[in-house]
Amino acid sequence: MTTRQPPTPPAFGHRMAVFGTDDDFVAAALPFLGEGLAAPGEPPPVAIADPRNLDLLRDALGADAKDVTCIPHTDWYTGSAANAVAQAASYLTAHAGPGGRIHLLMEPVWSGRAGRSARETTEWIRYEALANLLFAPMATTALCAYDTRTAGPAVVAAARRAHPDTEVYEDPVRLAAELDAVPLPLPPAGAQPLLEPHAAAVQAWAQTRGLPAADAELFAAAVAETAAALAPLDGTALLWGEAPACVCELRSARPVGDPLAGFVPPPPAGPEPGPGLWYARQVCAYVDIRDDAGGATVRLQYA
Repeated sequence: MTTRQPPTPPAFGHRMAVFGTDDDFVAAALPFLGEGLAAPGEPPPVAIADPRNLDLLRDALGADAKDVTCIPHTDWYTGSAANAVAQAASYLTAHAGPGGRIHLLMEPVWSGRAGRSARETTEWIRYEALANLLFAPMATTALCAYDTRTAGPAVVAAARRAHPDTEVYEDPVRLAAELDAVPLPLPPAGAQPLLEPHAAAVQAWAQTRGLPAADAELFAAAVAETAAALAPLDGTALLWGEAPACVCELRSARPVGDPLAGFVPPPPAGPEPGPGLWYARQVCAYVDIRDDAGGATVRLQYA
């Protein structure tokens, strides 16, 4: 007798739509939202987009607009790429159907933080690539909307490599490794060594560099959490910069080895502030990790 295996749950659907006019946006968004509305037993689809584009959608949806959850993208994308991971994970936990079933139309704020520098854009492309791994077990269907009027051709070209429905899709681990192959700038000559990166010492230093007490405490906790996650450390920590861009560099005696390090949300009942790199990615604007034959260099920048 042959045992019938249960069906494999649907994989994370990660699609991309590129548009350059209002009409093109509506033409891409409407069928996707309609697909979500028609999915049996699935919660209402969600449109996370520029408020102006949300108005276009409401007009085009007509009576169906009441069944679509609209969220201004400036309310969703409020911080770093790691913050966006946390926001998505939290929303799916609270609102998605079994297995994460829900349709999400997602338009990043390319005229804001995400597009303000080449470095910031790199972080968001990393987020797009790693989303394929982070949300792989989920039955979520996401359509990432890219407006060429704000994102620009270089950003769109890079994003295509992070979406499985394009002809230039790259393996997420390979793409993340490519992004991390860019060497970090050398620490400045005046960087301050710190034999032990205790939170109190880092906080005191950060306040002398102009960080308000509350921010200095958060930065210090991020450094301490990261140091604990990287133990054993190899050599002294280095501190440099002025508020708000205070920087700490740590050296680990072992490679980190995991491209998802710090991106996977801890269990809901996990300790605060930790654990480790997850907390650091939520607090700091940038967490750069570079593995090498002798271990790993991890650089935290508060803002």
